[in-house]
Amino acid sequence: MLYKKQLTKEQALQKLKHYCGYQERCHQEVKQKLYDLGVWKKDHGEILSMLIEEGYLNEERFAIAFAGGKWRMKQWGRVKIKYELKQKQVSDYSIRKALKQINEDDYLRLLSELAKEKYASLKAEQWMVRKKKTIDYLLQKGFESDLVSRLVSGLSLKNN
Repeated sequence: MLYKKQLTKEQALQKLKHYCGYQERCHQEVKQKLYDLGVWKKDHGEILSMLIEEGYLNEERFAIAFAGGKWRMKQWGRVKIKYELKQKQVSDYSIRKALKQINEDDYLRLLSELAKEKYASLKAEQWMVRKKKTIDYLLQKGFESDLVSRLVSGLSLKNN
């Protein structure tokens, strides 16, 4: 059986500084990395504290970067972003702060563009089917159901 060589606290800290310096990380990811590196559980708290004190680990910064990235690159809605951040055990405070960074006008503009594109791409379908598929698509992307239903109702009225 192969045993991993035990890292010293200092070696683990250096590895984690590099890990956190490469991209923003949440506490859960860093804890998992500590387990993957085979660091003694008794040292986890101290290492995490040092990373936070030295600015390598910041939950709020992570949440803002995560939300902004998923919103810009994957065009996710707030519901999906919030869900994913909760899965990563990010605090409600940090989640709220991250979601506030998304500009409301840009958010509604993107939702409208995605709805129009999806609705137009379903030309062969009956209008009720187009409407349902468009709603399902937008909900799956993580947009709020009340915004989606208002928007798609307006779309289907205009396009009939």
